[in-house]
Amino acid sequence: MSILAQAIQRRIGAILATKPQISGRILRFDGLLLESTGFPASPGTLTLVTSQTGHAVKAEVIGFANGNNLLFCNEPAAMIEAGAVVRVVPGGQFVEVGENLLGRVIDAEGLPLDGLPPPRTTDTWPLAGRLMNPLERDGVDEPLDVGVRIINAALTVGKGQRVGIIAGSGVGKSVLIEMMARFTAADVVVVGLIGERAREVGAFCQRVMTGDAAARLCMVAVPADRSPLMRIRAAKRATAISEYFRDQGKQVLLIMDSLTRVAHAQREVGLALGEKPTAKGYPPSVVSMIPSLIERTGPGLKGKGAITAIYTVLADGDDTTNDPVVDTARAILDGHIVLSRRQTQMGIYPAIDLPQSVSRVMNDIVSEDHAKAARKLRRMVSLYLENRDLMLMGGYTSGQDSELDEAIQSWPAIQDLIRQGAHDPANLDESAKQMMALDPSIARGTA
Repeated sequence: MSILAQAIQRRIGAILATKPQISGRILRFDGLLLESTGFPASPGTLTLVTSQTGHAVKAEVIGFANGNNLLFCNEPAAMIEAGAVVRVVPGGQFVEVGENLLGRVIDAEGLPLDGLPPPRTTDTWPLAGRLMNPLERDGVDEPLDVGVRIINAALTVGKGQRVGIIAGSGVGKSVLIEMMARFTAADVVVVGLIGERAREVGAFCQRVMTGDAAARLCMVAVPADRSPLMRIRAAKRATAISEYFRDQGKQVLLIMDSLTRVAHAQREVGLALGEKPTAKGYPPSVVSMIPSLIERTGPGLKGKGAITAIYTVLADGDDTTNDPVVDTARAILDGHIVLSRRQTQMGIYPAIDLPQSVSRVMNDIVSEDHAKAARKLRRMVSLYLENRDLMLMGGYTSGQDSELDEAIQSWPAIQDLIRQGAHDPANLDESAKQMMALDPSIARGTA
């Protein structure tokens, strides 16, 4: 038996050993949705349901109907029959937190996935977080070095900013977040891998959980084959762990890959509860869940730390304009980074579409020269890419447009600024200087 299976059995055994009161019995089992006799419980309460084999299956209370409780089962193939006993698991709405989570890979329930014993934790934190007075929170007024040159230079991220990475499939999203996980100047890095392929989870862990980076990193991983509530719980657990370290005064980087998979999980739960689907089949609960999850991050109370959050958002078919999850996330985030398939085809990595990307706090945290150089870089990249096909066809002659001539002349230096190896960190100050060197007037002023 694996260490993970042993840990699960020990935890279930400890719960059953306390002889919890029998709370109810199963009335109906429809796929992953269970209906039981009513007992006092709020949404989010965890329960254990006895299966035909005697194996205890976990289920979570998600709602109520006609005086009965509705539960969502965590195991699709569980052998549950009508009349099965339901027991409440104490403490299901809290997560275990502590310094010993650093360097570990855990699942949505806090159980280890790295083959080591369960981490010894010292505190607990509400799974749903703690509300804060928005007027008492610190502002975003300092830049954060994320180790990626083009982001440091032209899309500068602030401590406590929330940013979305919007991308289709196969354009370098995973490599970009791996670079940020390794290179960002943060005290603690929390990575939530939600609904990803199991192979991707293993590969990401092998590449990131090495060297000095592993000592400050905690990973919460739930693959795509787990139940939707486990995926949602993993996203909330990763956020709760980040909140705990922020409350300790730490600068935290939270990377969640991906917000879209969390929305898909909530869609499955909402439709199972009978919610009416709206745009692209998403029920209203998805639209309300995304802001509630994102708003938990950001700056903490005065004197505390901050959570800088990076959320990946999948754009189906590279459509970044008509997807409800993309629209909702972009409206609540403090900036977004769009990855371009066209630049991927040109061999420019990271393939950040600078004209389509924006950091809403950049102008407040960088110098005027830095901001001016970033605006000019954005304009030159836009001019070059918009006219590239025309130039390749021989339809443009030098001298017709002075700005386009400058963009063409600067393009090799611009490519050098954007291109960066996956194992080559770029300092914030050096990134800014390299960008400002593209503008002779600014370069002379800063020399």
